[in-house]
Amino acid sequence: MLPRGRPRALGAAALLLLLLLLGFLLFGGDLGCERRELGGRAGAPGCFPGQLMPRVPPDWRLRGAAALDGDPLAGPRDRNPSDCGPQPPLPPKCELLHVAIVCAGHNSSRDVITLVKSMLFYRKNPLHLHLVTDAVARNILEMLFHTWMVPAVRVSFYNADELKPQVSWIPNKHYSGLYGLMKLVLPSTLPAELARVIVLDTDITFASDIAELWALFAHFSDMQAIGLVENQSDWYLGNLWKNHRPWPALGRGFNTGVILLRLDRLRHAGWEQMWRLTARQELLTLPATSLADQDIFNAVIKEHPGLVQPLPCVWNVQLSDHTLAERCYSEASDLKVIHWNSPKKLRVKNKHVEFFRNFYLTFLAYDGNLLRRGLFGCPSQPPSGAEQLQQALAQLDEEDPCFEFRQQQLTVHRVHITFLPHEPPPSRPHDVTLVAQLSMDRLQMLEALCRHWPGPMSLALYLTDAEAQQFLRFVEASPVLAARQDVAYHVVYREGPLYPVNQLRNVALAQALTPYVFLSDIDFLPAYSLYDYLRASIEQLGLGSRRKAALVVPAFETLHYRFSFPRSKVELLALLDAGALYTFRNLSSWCCLRPSPSICPTLPAWTSLTSVPAPPIVAASRPLRMNSTRTCPATMGLLPSNTSQPCSSPGALPEAPEAAPLSTGQTPGQPGLPSTIPAI
Repeated sequence: MLPRGRPRALGAAALLLLLLLLGFLLFGGDLGCERRELGGRAGAPGCFPGQLMPRVPPDWRLRGAAALDGDPLAGPRDRNPSDCGPQPPLPPKCELLHVAIVCAGHNSSRDVITLVKSMLFYRKNPLHLHLVTDAVARNILEMLFHTWMVPAVRVSFYNADELKPQVSWIPNKHYSGLYGLMKLVLPSTLPAELARVIVLDTDITFASDIAELWALFAHFSDMQAIGLVENQSDWYLGNLWKNHRPWPALGRGFNTGVILLRLDRLRHAGWEQMWRLTARQELLTLPATSLADQDIFNAVIKEHPGLVQPLPCVWNVQLSDHTLAERCYSEASDLKVIHWNSPKKLRVKNKHVEFFRNFYLTFLAYDGNLLRRGLFGCPSQPPSGAEQLQQALAQLDEEDPCFEFRQQQLTVHRVHITFLPHEPPPSRPHDVTLVAQLSMDRLQMLEALCRHWPGPMSLALYLTDAEAQQFLRFVEASPVLAARQDVAYHVVYREGPLYPVNQLRNVALAQALTPYVFLSDIDFLPAYSLYDYLRASIEQLGLGSRRKAALVVPAFETLHYRFSFPRSKVELLALLDAGALYTFRNLSSWCCLRPSPSICPTLPAWTSLTSVPAPPIVAASRPLRMNSTRTCPATMGLLPSNTSQPCSSPGALPEAPEAAPLSTGQTPGQPGLPSTIPAI
């Protein structure tokens, strides 16, 4: 028998153990926050409102205020932890998330694609992208998203040119120019019914599901309307160099590469008047903004600190020249967003840049076709034409010997037009654009082509995502190609085993901006004078006044890859004597009026125009294609399908008779050489 006091002692011990367990459950999970939140405050990043913070020093509020006011001892490590405490609950599985991005120009359009790839890779929610673009970026991105056909992604465009007057009065030294100020006007630009949006710079890469970022809206107080990550440099402390005078900011300030905006609250608070008044006041003593919208956001927050909700540092790991981001990511369990917030971008220097660069390059070269995946259990409007394509594909017979061809015919390739910066040629009534298509194995032809053809060109390239980046480096490394701004390169992303020659030609043809186009194979090297000759011939023949017109350009073909291009008729005859050029075809390449793909389906009988000089030659070099087949010249990429029409098929253009071999001493216009230009 146990003594009378033993049950009471056991009961007391059990009660004490229960209390200890309860205390551990209540406070144990916050010990890490206590260790790292040395300058903590209610609502601090990482330790969200409502989370208990035991054994915090009594002066924590004072130390937190000192940190915000610029205490150099209170670095990001002290008050901006990444992963302490429980994470906020994710939004419902099928909730639509809204993302706003300002994008202008060719280069920013490429950056946006890498950003979108990283978002799509991790996302589990439908997305609505709100893109503020100039005319160039809109033209590119509309085509890209239309052909990308990603499920559960909506895209809305807003005209940046219409917003310029709202910010053009602000002097800005930042390399982003006026477009870098347009995030300020998003509350008045985006739809009035839109209450929340994530705003992103184009130079960031996601390493996590964007829904986790959206979930941080739940931790805003009733007054907070802007969620930002602290600036991870000493820029706003004003000690980077002598006489450095930054805009006012709360402590180290905040970086605006990633913003959570409560649009409804900003509109109610009079955001438009608020930021305009602050900017005008500061510009009385400061000459211009140095960091575009970021300076004005920070100046407003300095006056109205209750607007801001600080976010965990991992949601904007900043890799600028003077970054202190290591204090954040050295203790983080995982990173969420990488931000290349430097004019040098990937060339920025810090000791961990290789890790971040490799992460970015992963998405740069990632096959975007793999992101055409739906969201299970989330009903959404399919992309335009997607249902019809699926029905057509389902009806194909896999036992059909032509199955691959029919499948390729139904394939919608992603198209990125004007992949590189391009300046349209000035409008001239008789100008001609060279139109051609190529794959990666024909890049070596581009430099010679640019030397021989001084006029505008529209070239479609069939590449993978990784090859597109190799092509970009190839052009940047070539003085010849980098100097040409009138060459428009259009990337059609590879999908399937076949080469869609006609679709490539159609893409390049549709982007030609001159009244006439010269359709050519990439292997054909035009004579140095061909561009000027064609323009003069069009003007002399009066083809501009005709609704349908075409000039057929003869072409010589050689099996020799390296040869000296003939600069005169004398050199041409010498090559013929040597046997370098062995055939002459009348219909290898031709020039025609470009308004629609239906203008040059056929050519009538040959018409002799003896008064017109014979057209120059086009020398064709085929170093790699040992068993290639020729597409019917009558189609030349003008067919609606992706497959080449064989020359023996019904409706093909009858080939003109082969020209007689050139004999020594003959010149164009003499017997033995054709002196005709077919015309309509």
